[in-house]
Amino acid sequence: MRVLVLGGDGYLGWPTALHLSDSGHETAVVDNFARRGYDEELGVQSLVPIEDLDVRIAAWQEVSGQRIESYVGDLLDADFVYRTLREFRPDAVVHYAEQRAAPYSMIDRAHAVYTQHNNVIGNLNLLYAIAEIDPTIHLVKLGTMGEYGTPNIDIEEGWLDVEHNGRTDRVLYPKRPGSFYHLTKVHDSHNIEFTCRVWGLRATDLNQGVVYGQQTPQTARDERLATRFDYDGVFGTVLNRFVIQAVLGQPLTVYGTGGQTRGLIDIRDTVECIRLAVENPAEAGEFRVFNQMTESKSVREIAEVVARQFPGPVQVEHLENPRVEAPEHYYNVVHTGLENLGLKPHLLSDTLIESMFGLVEANKHRVDVDKLYPGVRWTRTSNA
Repeated sequence: MRVLVLGGDGYLGWPTALHLSDSGHETAVVDNFARRGYDEELGVQSLVPIEDLDVRIAAWQEVSGQRIESYVGDLLDADFVYRTLREFRPDAVVHYAEQRAAPYSMIDRAHAVYTQHNNVIGNLNLLYAIAEIDPTIHLVKLGTMGEYGTPNIDIEEGWLDVEHNGRTDRVLYPKRPGSFYHLTKVHDSHNIEFTCRVWGLRATDLNQGVVYGQQTPQTARDERLATRFDYDGVFGTVLNRFVIQAVLGQPLTVYGTGGQTRGLIDIRDTVECIRLAVENPAEAGEFRVFNQMTESKSVREIAEVVARQFPGPVQVEHLENPRVEAPEHYYNVVHTGLENLGLKPHLLSDTLIESMFGLVEANKHRVDVDKLYPGVRWTRTSNA
């Protein structure tokens, strides 16, 4: 199949492109390098050095013999989107090309507006291009488990069967997102479902949990193929922060009580989920939703796993939670769709934690300790 990966220079987009290429698919990537620009804006860098896209592509061809094409441009430029689809003629489009950090969207008005405009309008341009150029293209869109919020009922895979006043219907699962970023993902989901229902497009919406890990079998083949490892208070994940703090001998900073529960997924499972979705497309007119996670743990439990596996003393420190979210909540997520397609999950194992410790140890000289702590608060309209 011919697969176009949007956001193919990013943390997940790059290893996804390699995984698809390694699986025999003709693969191309699209990027405008905005993610690298956020690092410059915030004064941070990936813990692991990453090469420029052209170096990465050349290295992949050298080690695998496979060529990945690249297109540099912005989804906000509709002409570029149409031109790229017409030139590459994909069977499937994997869409990672959005601003992905909740804290970034909550910095101030300008960052909220940028996130909403960039994500929602870029996705709309893509939907129109698919509909007008080739409506048989299968859109595989990366959403987030954060779309759902933390309802006091089980979280189904995208849809909910309801009964009201003696009548029944199947509706999109109610959403209660927790940031302006998460709201864009809800808008995307609604826009995609609408175009499937009205224009007969086919789409798979992957509501993904927190991704951990930095290596896949493909990125491990050459250091030039490495993907990024974010740890800062804006783009970093809680697990990455805890592992770095353990290695540096600092307390693990748990926000609030630590009872907030997150869906988790290994980066190796993320790229495999994309392959499974691409090779098993939705039907024409179908808006298919999978919850892309393999297990759930509270922030407190994640800290306990890191502390238990680190070969040294570890302390835990509780900070005021910068977000507005329930400190303790019910969280039971259905996530059977991808496993039914053949996903064999990796869990948050001792081996992974130990490998992350080694990765951080080798790069700890690149850590900016001040960037580990939260600087964005949900209750403020400006975090300057």
